[in-house]
Order: sequence, then structure tokens, then C-alpha cells
Amino acid sequence: MSEINDLRSFISALEELGDIQHFSREVDPNLEASAITRRSTENGRRAPFFEHLTGADEGFRMVGAPGALSSIPGSPLARISLALGLPYTTSAPELVERLSQADNLIPPRRVTAESAPCKENILLGEEASLARFPIPFVHQDDGGPYVNTWGVLIAKTPDGRWTNWAITRIMKVDDRHMTGLVLPNQHVGMIWREWEAIGEPMPFALVQGGHPGVGVVGGMTVPTEVDEGSFLGAVLGKPVDVVKCETNDLEVPVSAEVVIEGHLSATRDAVEGPFAEFHGWALPETSPQPLFTIDAITYRNDPIWPLAAAGRPVDDSHVAPAAGISAEVVAELRKAELPVTSAWLPLGAACFWTVITVPSNWRDQMPGMDTPQLVHQIGEVLSKTRVGRLSPVVYVFDDDVDPSNDSDLLWALATRVHPSLRQEQWHGKIMPWYPCFTEEELHAGWGAVVVHDGLLPAEGHGRAPSATFEGVFPAELRAKVLAAEAESADDGSNAFH
Repeated sequence: MSEINDLRSFISALEELGDIQHFSREVDPNLEASAITRRSTENGRRAPFFEHLTGADEGFRMVGAPGALSSIPGSPLARISLALGLPYTTSAPELVERLSQADNLIPPRRVTAESAPCKENILLGEEASLARFPIPFVHQDDGGPYVNTWGVLIAKTPDGRWTNWAITRIMKVDDRHMTGLVLPNQHVGMIWREWEAIGEPMPFALVQGGHPGVGVVGGMTVPTEVDEGSFLGAVLGKPVDVVKCETNDLEVPVSAEVVIEGHLSATRDAVEGPFAEFHGWALPETSPQPLFTIDAITYRNDPIWPLAAAGRPVDDSHVAPAAGISAEVVAELRKAELPVTSAWLPLGAACFWTVITVPSNWRDQMPGMDTPQLVHQIGEVLSKTRVGRLSPVVYVFDDDVDPSNDSDLLWALATRVHPSLRQEQWHGKIMPWYPCFTEEELHAGWGAVVVHDGLLPAEGHGRAPSATFEGVFPAELRAKVLAAEAESADDGSNAFH
């Protein structure tokens, strides 16, 4: 498999693995491409690649679900793993561990415009129009076509100390204007508030495509004031090549398919939404948001537009956030010197839960500490961090449970979590997108994160062995069974006859 350094080589790698479905017939960006993409994610199919798009210039293409679960048997995280330079067989615990250790930040490397594919076509002023591009209408009740579903919005604080790359939904208003969610608790909103405070419009760059890891880290939650471009460099082990924009001093990935440049108003002048979201509901909500004005568009020849059709789990809007938030949770708990094996936000729960596992010997590592004390300390750490309040419900289990395995998780939830006891609440800020809270809580932005103690007793103190092949059969018998399996596999015989 050749090196993956842009969306095109990424698609080629997925194609080599049998995870791309080509559509040679004409497909309409108005709902049809999104409907096909939803069918793909809901049924575990290959990523759809649309080669002919209604109303777009010949050569303009679109790929659906680039960050969703893959169709490759046994490798559901293949798409985001490949995007981050990891083997396609990477498991959820392996992915979380790699991300949690990516602390040696490597800043992007600036190159000249002459070597940047994203500069092959440059539109300035009145020519910088969205009219020629296949902007998808994603869901039938959306407020309009959505320019951004899997691209990254790049913004920088006025003093230049912090550059943020983030996936945020952005809706087309007309050919020269857009609007999108700029929420106060999200990084884009934090940066925009600094521009609002000085009364100046915020320069922006909206990137479609580029290195496939750009969309993945843009969909994650990395610590505040950490640049995603440098974080991606740490994960890849090398810098991401960037080039300066045409009309502002922001830098964008050189292999971006399309770059939209402009400025964002310092006031909330537009109405955004509605849009069906990651929580799985098509809520009829709109909100006042700033207005994006387009100053320039640059793009590659025959550009490829990425499309994520968000909705009920599991799709692109769940996979990358689950990996990123899980990794940050692990990093925060380990920084507090708490024993943690891993963490995961179960995808089928729309990332509303965080499941944390601790090693079986945690009592040896924390002498004198009992189960309620450990779980309380975990809750204390999470309650004081932004990432720890991103999930309303937290479960703590022993690491004989793989939280990314739904069978393991359901068994643990049913047999280890008391219906009403062994839980603690931490009240504080909550995110506005959780419909499980009351309207009053959502309006106030204040509610509880509940941490459930699902830990088993210590060995020899009431803990029963797991009733599995490994747990309730003698070692010599297990070895005999495994040897017979291997022998029958080698000679092609049927072990049952």
C-alpha cells in the first residue's frame, strides 16, 4: 500500500482494501448523495464514491462517509486508522493508546504556493462563488445545503497564539455567504469571542479534503489551545505541509481539494439550521449565528468533496470524536496518577457515555484505596475538565471488559451496575446538544454528569470467575481443544465429524 498523504491516496488505499463503491451514474448532490451515504453507514457498506454529480462541472466528484466505520471484516476502524497513518487493523484500545501518547507536538511545515496542489485553480472577488461546486443538501428538513460536513474550519486568535482546526457544520446562505454553529463552549466559539471583543471580523479558511487525518483530528476534541495541526503531526510522526491562504495569513493543508477563504462577522447576523445531528434526531432548531463572507476559493483540478451524512449512530460524526475524547480522558486520568487501562465512548450510544476501564491489579497500585474512593477520584478529575463533561454518563469497569465491544459492554452494564446505588453526581456545565437533559437544564447549560461504579470485588473477596472458555475450563483441556482446532484447520477437515 502506497503512502497516504491526501484524500486521493486515501481513497485508493480504501479501494485496495475493498472499501470503496464507485457510482458511475449521475448522482444529485441534492439529497440523493446523502441518502446513499446514509444507506452506506446504516448497513455497514463500502464508502460511496460519486464520479458524476448533477449540476456540477464535469470532473467534480464526491466521497461519502470517509470517517465512518469501514466494511472490512474485523477492522471497523480502518478508515480513521489509515487516515492517521496507522494499520487498518488497529483496534479501539490501540487507537486510544496511540492518541493519548501523542504529546510530542510537531507543528505544520510551510511550503511555497508553487508546490501546493490546492492552488491549481484560484477564484478571487466576485468569481469566488459556490455556484460551481456540488454543495450537498443533506437532510430534507435542513435549513439549506450544507457546505461543511467533513471539512475543517481553520481560525486563529487575534494575537496568533492559537490556531484551531475544527469540523463544524456550515450552511450555504447564497453563493458568496454561509453561516454555521459558533458555540461558546467549543474552540471555534472561544476564538470567535476574542474577535467579537475587539469588534473585528474573524479571518477563516474552510478546507475540504487534504490529508485524510485533517478531518479526523478536526472531529476530535484536543485540549484547549493545542493546535490540531501540531497534534496531527505528533500522531503521524512528521509535519503536515501547509501553504498560506490567498487573502489572509492563515495556513491550509497543501493537498486540500477545495479551500474557501473569507471573514466571519463579529455579530450574529444570520439564522442557521435546522440540521439533523449526531444525537440521531432531526430537531427543528435554528439559532442566530455569525455570517461567513467568501473572499477567495482555491481548488485542485477535478476536486473531490467529502460528505458526512450525520444522524442516528453510527456515522462519521461519532467515530473520530469517540477516539479523540477517549484518548484525552485517558491522558487526564493518567496525569492525575490514576490507574487506567483505556476508555471509549460507545458509538451506538452516540458518544453520550464514557466507559473507563482499570487494570485488575489497581488495588496494588493504590494501596489503602477502596472501590468507592477510586471511582470518586475518577469523577473528581473528570468534573474539573472540559473533556470530562462531554458525556453525561460515565461507567467504570475492570479491564476484562472491552468497552468498544458491544457484547462485553451490555453484559457489564447488566451484571455490574447497581440499579440505584454505587453512583455519584457532579453538577456543572453541560453541552447544549444532549436531548436527554430537561429543557431547563439545556437552557441554563447546567446539569449533572453521573459516574457509575461497576468495579468487581477484589479477587478472593467475592469475585466469581468469568464463565468463559478461558475462565471455567482447566488449562490442559483448553490446550487440547485449541490443538485439535489447529490440526483440523491445517488439514482442512471438519473437527465435528
